[in-house]
Parts: sequence; C-alpha cells; structure tokens
Amino acid sequence: MASTYTMLLTAFSLALTGTVMNRTHMMSMLLGIEAMTLSLFMIMTTLSTNSPSSTATPIIMITMAACEASTGLTLLMLTSKKNTNDHMKNLNLLQC
Repeated sequence: MASTYTMLLTAFSLALTGTVMNRTHMMSMLLGIEAMTLSLFMIMTTLSTNSPSSTATPIIMITMAACEASTGLTLLMLTSKKNTNDHMKNLNLLQC
C-alpha cells in the first residue's frame, strides 16, 4: 500500500513539475493540470476504500475535474480563436 501512495505522489509531483516548466502553450498547461487532478482523484479513491463514510468524495472530485476540463477547453478555444495560437506570452489579462 505504501508503494501505491509513493507512486501516486510521484505522479502528482511530476505533473506539477511539468505544469511549472512547460508554460509556453496553454494546452500543455491544461494537460499538466488534468494529470494533477487525475492523480489526486486516484489518491482520494485509494484513501476512501478504507473508510465507507467518505465514498462520495471521489465522485464529487471527478465532477469538479470535468467542469474544470470543460472550462479550460473553452478558454483554449476562445484564446486560440482570438490570437490564432495558444502561446501564453500572447495573453494579456489587462485587455478586454
């Protein structure tokens, strides 16, 4: 069981490292965030198998992850339509 937790925490830290280091394209950042969410979901699922009172927590988390993914893809589509690419350096949050 300890090796499972170690593997999942390593997956989360690799996804976090990938998100921090690959900040050039919005799509690569969204994939890193999605990998972090997936590893957190697997950690929550593994932890909830021991206690039956927290079985709804992974379901709530995967629902939030689906909402986050749809919002991220919508923002990606809108920014690529406006700027014709998904480079993060082209995004200026101070402009309308």
